[in-house]
Amino acid sequence: MKNYKAFETDRLYIKPTTEEDAEFIFQLLNSPKWLQYIGNRNVTNISDAKTYIKEKMLPQLYQLGFSNYTVIRREDNVKIGSCGLYNRDGLEGIDIGFAFLAEYEKKGYAYEATNALKHTAFSTFNLKEISAITTKDNINSQNLLVKLGFKLTGTTTLPNDDEVLLLFKISNN
Repeated sequence: MKNYKAFETDRLYIKPTTEEDAEFIFQLLNSPKWLQYIGNRNVTNISDAKTYIKEKMLPQLYQLGFSNYTVIRREDNVKIGSCGLYNRDGLEGIDIGFAFLAEYEKKGYAYEATNALKHTAFSTFNLKEISAITTKDNINSQNLLVKLGFKLTGTTTLPNDDEVLLLFKISNN
């Protein structure tokens, strides 16, 4: 695979998600909060996770140079979450997203990883604006977006989904 951008923070290693992450992606996509706030992706086994990575994550990585990233804790090399920049159907511009396994929440990892990704989006990928969407009941994600400097700009819906989502944006000033 071509050498795509990976980066580090004080506590984390953040690398493009590949098929070698299938077991972790299977676990994350079936975690209670993923299912509640993001939705069921019908990934029922590790083979499905590999297919999901190949069909949903890697094509965007190859096309745009960024996609989904697996977040790994540096102290023990444990995969704890993901964050990414996504070109989503029905959403203008690039969307940032994040999800962490429950046992790694409330430790600052999501902020640390997503803040690093936000800076990389502006400095390396030369994005001028980033969007973020979340459900109205996902208060933790809303609070993290505000902490990252995003502003609530309205609501939106995605194609083939009638749920009204909150839309946040941040510009590279």
